[in-house]
Amino acid sequence: SLSLLAQFCCGFFVILILGNFWFLAVLYLLWLYLDWETPCTGGRRSQWVRSWTVWKYFREYFPIHLIKTSDLSPNHNYLLGFHPHGVLVAGAFGNFCTSSSFKNLFPGLTPYLHIMPIWFGCPFFREYIMSAGMVSASKESVSYVLDNKGGGHASVIVIGGAEESLNAHPGSLTLNILKRKGFIKMALKHGAHLVPVFSFGENELFKQVANPKGSRLRNVQEKLQKIMGFALPLFHARGVFQYSFGLIPYRQPIHTVVGSPIPVKQNLNPTTEEIEQLHALYLQKLRTLFEEHKRNYGIPEHKSLIFE
Repeated sequence: SLSLLAQFCCGFFVILILGNFWFLAVLYLLWLYLDWETPCTGGRRSQWVRSWTVWKYFREYFPIHLIKTSDLSPNHNYLLGFHPHGVLVAGAFGNFCTSSSFKNLFPGLTPYLHIMPIWFGCPFFREYIMSAGMVSASKESVSYVLDNKGGGHASVIVIGGAEESLNAHPGSLTLNILKRKGFIKMALKHGAHLVPVFSFGENELFKQVANPKGSRLRNVQEKLQKIMGFALPLFHARGVFQYSFGLIPYRQPIHTVVGSPIPVKQNLNPTTEEIEQLHALYLQKLRTLFEEHKRNYGIPEHKSLIFE
């Protein structure tokens, strides 16, 4: 996972400092200082990294599929709301940070996956995630992407954030979205068309220790999430040669369905009422997208999305 790789990169940096290569660490710190704003100004993607053969095997492992329901004109900018977060966010990474079918399905569009700014403070790791097409989830970063006058940019935001990962149990359809309206305001300010995206199978990749709301474990997780900025779900799946226990995700198909765009007219100073109205429309379109496709991906007829 990204967190394990980040820990490895930070550990490697500590080794440089403590070893005989401290001067390399100093040079990198200088580079970090000079390059600090890059994650907020479009990042630094590398088609070579995005095309690594390992990503092909990553997508085929589950497998991961991207489903198009409507054309997205490259003459506009878009804000794609990705749901649900899951534990791994595999659908978002596989479809938007590798050379997947996105380019063929949506020609002329460049996707930017926005993640928590804290990850860009990890030495070396930040270079890797930027090369894959990830950028900061800060307001400045989203504005930079959506401010492209010629269109053709797509901000991908995992709306539920880290908090939603604590709901990532198999079969769960609970989304943290009712209080999340910042993305609506950003879309209005930049006139970016809103696109709901639902990734079927995202919550099936891991089993998480039971943590119902109000439980001692959930209270501790939520407090740590507020302090550190990211959640710590206690999860497990399969091993390399056995299926009973391990940290390798289960082989469950992921179908990421990209909905139809909701046209948004630019409004530099939207009122609370206007934000509420667009937010309600987005929820309606997201629910419709889910209901129209749930039968295709094994969701029982009686199950529906739960917004909280």
